Amino acid sequence: MGRSVLFRIRIMMFGIIIAYILDFIFGDPQWYWHPVRVIGRIINKLEMKLNTDKIRVNKIFSGTVLVILVICLTVFSVWLTLKLAKLIHPFLYHALFVLLIYFALSIRSLGEEAKKVYLALKNNNLQEARNGLSMLVGRDTDKLNEPQIIRASVETVAESIMDGIIAPLFYAFIGGPVLAWAYKAINTLDSMVGYRSERFIRFGKPAAKLDGIVNFIPAKIASLLISASCFFYGKDWFNSIKWGLKYFFMGQEFNSIATEAAMAGALKIQLGGINYYKTIPIPKPLVGNSFYPLDKEHII
Repeated sequence: MGRSVLFRIRIMMFGIIIAYILDFIFGDPQWYWHPVRVIGRIINKLEMKLNTDKIRVNKIFSGTVLVILVICLTVFSVWLTLKLAKLIHPFLYHALFVLLIYFALSIRSLGEEAKKVYLALKNNNLQEARNGLSMLVGRDTDKLNEPQIIRASVETVAESIMDGIIAPLFYAFIGGPVLAWAYKAINTLDSMVGYRSERFIRFGKPAAKLDGIVNFIPAKIASLLISASCFFYGKDWFNSIKWGLKYFFMGQEFNSIATEAAMAGALKIQLGGINYYKTIPIPKPLVGNSFYPLDKEHII
């Protein structure tokens, strides 16, 4: 019994490593039936039905219904797919296991999208940089100047290390593709309805709150790994740890700030400030010391 469990754990670990390598080599496939896009379309349709004044219930309640429906649909779909695959053939099950975790990661794509912004700035094409940045961030980008674009790029890379790489891997190691995709459903919900705009200020609150909870531990891991990586890249690992630890023990609302602080400390730059979402200003704490002015090379 013990050996059987150990063997299954080893197989799962091997599958996750293969999925990581696949994403590192090939990146996230951009196709219509990508699971994240399917979840996004489901969220969009359900949101239009649930987030309306015609339904006379508390917006937080209807937002909670959306969260429950999307997570349940996602988890059941992944579980059923794997269950059917196992009945057909073990090889098919393991292939889908790897594929589903591969689809949950955004390693290579994160680097490629950030590099597009860098190249646009290098070519002095501010509008192209704004357009490229809009594919990475939820904030308004149409009026950002070069330093603001650089800041937004570095911040989103730091945050996406958490929710695009570390968190999916964390939940995959705990519960395989089912838990990894439960997380992706929550994260997609937050990215679509978790804004503080007039439409989503109450309706999106359950999604935003749950996203903060599930990212709490991955944020700490990501912050520590950013600092650890500084040792290998010749960056200021001590300053990174100092800034990362400043927000390490704070609540879930500081998840992304912990990773941004670790990154700011590593690069000896200052991040944070006011961001605009649908023209609504949202302030974030200033993190890091501005030893150096923001430069496009910081994106790299």
